[in-house]
Amino acid sequence: MNPTRPGEHPVRIRRYEDRDWEAVARIHDAARLDELRDSVGVEAFLTLERTAETEGLFDGEVWVAEEPDGGVVGFVALADDEVTWLYVDPAAYRRGIGARLLRYAVERGGPRIGTTVLVGNAAALALYEREGFALVETKSGKLEGNESFAASGHIMELRK
Repeated sequence: MNPTRPGEHPVRIRRYEDRDWEAVARIHDAARLDELRDSVGVEAFLTLERTAETEGLFDGEVWVAEEPDGGVVGFVALADDEVTWLYVDPAAYRRGIGARLLRYAVERGGPRIGTTVLVGNAAALALYEREGFALVETKSGKLEGNESFAASGHIMELRK
């Protein structure tokens, strides 16, 4: 299930364990800056340690991508058939790890999977579109987790 496709970096996807916290926090904090840079702005950055609980990281299932040497290089969370978190270590970008994590979560979800991508996050938008998600609408409001910043998000959906 969920085999590596040509050009993708081999990783094992497994359920998150408490021992993964440090790696997951490091990955989030590095990749979140890239996410914000072209959308809301890096001034809106908050660490995972500060936002994991209030933004519901553990409200659903969380899985990590682990390299053969045991290093965690990404993670994905799925809650109520919504991909709520998907981050890859910037040192591992463009290796297919995000796609593998996304497919893994989608396989475990229901017939309709949703997500929100910040407007300006072209790499994430392209990933979701490549994996079959369609843009449903774009909404503006407050940035979840740091409501002092305005943000716009693309609401996306995949129907299996």
